Amino acid sequence: MRTMKKLVIVLMLLAGIGCLAPAGARAGEITIAAASDLNFALKEIVTDFEKKTGNTVKLSLGSSGNFFAQLSNGAPFDLFFSADIGYPKKLEEAGLAEPGTLYMYAVGRIVVWVPKGSPIDAGSLGIKALQHPSVKKIAIANPKHAPYGRAAVAAMEHFKVYDVVKDKLVLGENISQTAQFIQTGGADIGVIALSLAVAPAMKETGAFWEVPVAAYPKLEQGAVVLKAAKDPKTARAFFDHIKSPEGTAVFKRYGFFVP
Repeated sequence: MRTMKKLVIVLMLLAGIGCLAPAGARAGEITIAAASDLNFALKEIVTDFEKKTGNTVKLSLGSSGNFFAQLSNGAPFDLFFSADIGYPKKLEEAGLAEPGTLYMYAVGRIVVWVPKGSPIDAGSLGIKALQHPSVKKIAIANPKHAPYGRAAVAAMEHFKVYDVVKDKLVLGENISQTAQFIQTGGADIGVIALSLAVAPAMKETGAFWEVPVAAYPKLEQGAVVLKAAKDPKTARAFFDHIKSPEGTAVFKRYGFFVP
């Protein structure tokens, strides 16, 4: 009986010691809401960060505008990576982001993309590829909430082809879905993010023409630590990793301009 009592006391003491252990001794866990143009680049950075730190990152990809609406209504994320820096700026102005954490991590670019086997030579036709006789559907991201969709419309207006092709547009919920439309035959051609077009999965299955950056508003992409962050320390550590030479090298490799 005495032995049993001693065992109970020891277990209680050990439990108490565990409760008093410093939070820094435990691995952190953060959740990130990110624009879908980061599908390949950010996944690489997350994998490297997890290996180096032992922390865990849960990544959700979607359209920047939709995430902004969710975050404005209290969605539980630690970090927000937007394809339009305007969205995290608004969160900061509304008091929903940690002051001083707003960071422009990259500038995006757009391309006209066609799948392999297409009769369209996007490289030589440029924006005129959208008017090729074989084109029945053109995929772009929904400009109502996707910055890359707004850039696509602006570029078509710049080159004065928008009114000619607007009835052929099919809208993806985000830029990743837009790319899938073209890959799966749901559209014949489309305007997507360069960061997706240069990823191995798409580079091997299609060809593209890069739209001149002067043809659309600058795609300044920004990130912020959110006030609702459950693990702000790990969130800031991830920010530091993004800003490191390793992090910026990944963005450059996927075609982003890095400030």
